[in-house]
Amino acid sequence: MDRPNDQAGSPMMNGLRARGLTVGVLLVVGLFCLGPVLWQAVTSIKPDQDLVRLPPLFPEHVTGVHYDRVLLKSSLPRSLANSMIVAASATVTAIVVGAFCAFALARLPITGKSVILGVALVTSMFPPIAVISPLYLLMRELGLRDTLVAVGLTHAVYSLPLAVWLLTSFFQQLPRELYQAARIDGCTPLQALLTVMFPLARPGLAVAALLVFIYSWNEFMFALTLTASDSTRTAPVAVALFPGLYEIPWGDLAAASLVVTLPVAGLALAFQRHIIAGLTAGSVKG
Repeated sequence: MDRPNDQAGSPMMNGLRARGLTVGVLLVVGLFCLGPVLWQAVTSIKPDQDLVRLPPLFPEHVTGVHYDRVLLKSSLPRSLANSMIVAASATVTAIVVGAFCAFALARLPITGKSVILGVALVTSMFPPIAVISPLYLLMRELGLRDTLVAVGLTHAVYSLPLAVWLLTSFFQQLPRELYQAARIDGCTPLQALLTVMFPLARPGLAVAALLVFIYSWNEFMFALTLTASDSTRTAPVAVALFPGLYEIPWGDLAAASLVVTLPVAGLALAFQRHIIAGLTAGSVKG
């Protein structure tokens, strides 16, 4: 008499077990990804005498001295402002130029589109260390050494192929009939791009802009080589130069790393709806 109930309950139990296993795996993966951030957060509020002791894992007395040093007694705030200026200018430049290039490759009758995209991909594969020496000499000859213009221009050029690739793929997913209708109504290609295609491409533009911004915000090699003073250093370079002569200020480094991470994390949360739409747009035919 109980066999039918057992048979009916078995799929339910299997489903609950599978769901519990999925939740457990997600928790483990989430903890693995967030573990370094949580460790930095704990380290940033530990007193100096507790930084070299374990246990306790969590501090018995919370302190904000590390944030005080980082935000009030160091050059990090100036470096954060420099990073914001460099990343914003690089993002605007790369997205504007990349959007026009991508639209032309996606919709205009241009010969050798695949070759152009291939060349753009090849140029983005050069590691920074391979081009840093000629780039340094070029910026020095142009009088741009130790300026934010040099860093922002370099970041924009180096991230432009990524923007072109992403936006070309996104423009190709938009219905061709909309562009053709705009042309029939008398719009020039530029007017069709600005009034019709750009508004529809906002999710793709948001994704490309965020990726370029994150790259520029985190980039270290170019920023280190092309700057030489606190007035032009970006945040990653400033954090790298935090270690002292005789000891490493782990608490200050942890606080600085969290402060530097917050702007990018905030942008990702603010634009998550556009990011999801942009990343999934290519999976559905327009």
